[in-house]
Amino acid sequence: MSRGFVKEEDQEEIPMVPPRADLPNGAVNYVTKIGYDNLLEERNDLSHEKESLQHDNEKERRIANNLINAKLQLLNERIASAKIVTLNEQPQNEVRFGATVKVIIDNAQIPQQFQIVGVDEANIAKGKISFLSPIARVLISKHVGDTSILNLGKVERVFKIVDISYK
Repeated sequence: MSRGFVKEEDQEEIPMVPPRADLPNGAVNYVTKIGYDNLLEERNDLSHEKESLQHDNEKERRIANNLINAKLQLLNERIASAKIVTLNEQPQNEVRFGATVKVIIDNAQIPQQFQIVGVDEANIAKGKISFLSPIARVLISKHVGDTSILNLGKVERVFKIVDISYK
């Protein structure tokens, strides 16, 4: 049927789904066990939200349902591609995925701490950085006492590793 014969108010809005954290094509979707469990919990929450949808307006309910379905599709793709990294199997004296790294940045007096995690688990406010981030990339494969330099245009940041742990 031609769109000219369809009432405008009958048209469904296509939901705008916020994208998940960027994972470049070909990159392995590494996750910690906690990160994987968080993905499963998010899927469970979305499923419960879908089951409890209540709108007086049928169109609004369908739009909300479509949005949840779109989010679930992206989430299920991420869960299916997840590769859990077991932290106690990582080399304990070397920075790898899952490591919690304590560093002195430049000449700071107080060290900062970061855990290197998957893209969906990354949250700088919690000290969790993606394994794809520039900071993680300069720290991976380093040991306690090593320094790494991160070039930020005309500025260089020097990271001295003072502790590595896997918890």
